[in-house]
Amino acid sequence: MLKVGIIGATGYVGAELIRLLLNHSKVTIEAISSISYEGEEISSIYKNFYGVTNLICENQEEVIEKCDVIFAALPHGLSEEIAELVNKNNKILIDLGADFRLNNEYEYERWYGKKFLYKNLHKSSIYALPEHNREKIKEHKIIANPGCYPTSIELGLMPLLKNSLIKLDNIICDSKSGATGAGRGLTLKSHYAELNENFSPYGIGSHRHIPEIEQCLSDIAEEEVKITFTPHLLPINRGILSTIYCTPNKEVNIKEIHKLYCDFYKNESFINVLELGDIASIKDVKYTNNCNISLHLNHRGDGLIIVSTIDNMIKGAAGQAIQNMNIILGLKETEGLKLVATCN
Repeated sequence: MLKVGIIGATGYVGAELIRLLLNHSKVTIEAISSISYEGEEISSIYKNFYGVTNLICENQEEVIEKCDVIFAALPHGLSEEIAELVNKNNKILIDLGADFRLNNEYEYERWYGKKFLYKNLHKSSIYALPEHNREKIKEHKIIANPGCYPTSIELGLMPLLKNSLIKLDNIICDSKSGATGAGRGLTLKSHYAELNENFSPYGIGSHRHIPEIEQCLSDIAEEEVKITFTPHLLPINRGILSTIYCTPNKEVNIKEIHKLYCDFYKNESFINVLELGDIASIKDVKYTNNCNISLHLNHRGDGLIIVSTIDNMIKGAAGQAIQNMNIILGLKETEGLKLVATCN
């Protein structure tokens, strides 16, 4: 059994990694860490692990020393030092933060206010959207796990971009996310009284996922892609729904577009293209590693509307990270991820 470790195990994403990896038949969770809860059992922090695991939060160095694969579930700016240690020990790092997502240091400094600490590590890392660059992922040991909003948008647009079917100068991405996307730390907007019975946009024109989305979409299209992206906070725990508006290059036949999507994703275990007339919704992907996509025309028949839904904690974070681990280790991508949504 391969030994895996989780740094930042007491955040929502870290806890989700534990929950999923406990059911993975090919790996064992050897160690976890948390600066805030060092020395404490994970079951004392999350009662759902009571009677399931007695893992104790250690320090980061112990996790790296003990494990073959290390997941870093940390805010941006904290993963590069870890990556340097993991790299020196010839191990695998799967970073669920933003430190390795952007290729351009200027863009990273502009959006995150930091420079690259170890430029050589960035050259040897990869932005790991499995459905886009699966074969390249196998060759790397520093994995940048995509963000949640970007995953929903990139998967929603990939077949159109790969086939040069839409205009690239202003794709509109209108996305909504549950509150877990904001992390476990409390902020004013995540207070119950602010969130409950409310629905509001945030980060308008300035959200840090914009350069990541444009970078990946441009890589897929092999041309520069520009988007308008506005995220919204939903009064629910988890899930993302992205409604994407784009303009075709030529007359649209929705049945042909639907067939294109079905053919494009026919071998992808986690992508479901719904029948025409169906509408993708959050509850149908909740607690799964799936992305459900539905396709629509605007009222004039000259514009495409794509609805793409994921669970932000799984396909948008922990599940996709495990999917990437499975790819690197040569395992079935579905290992540990055969999950079914609840009915309500």
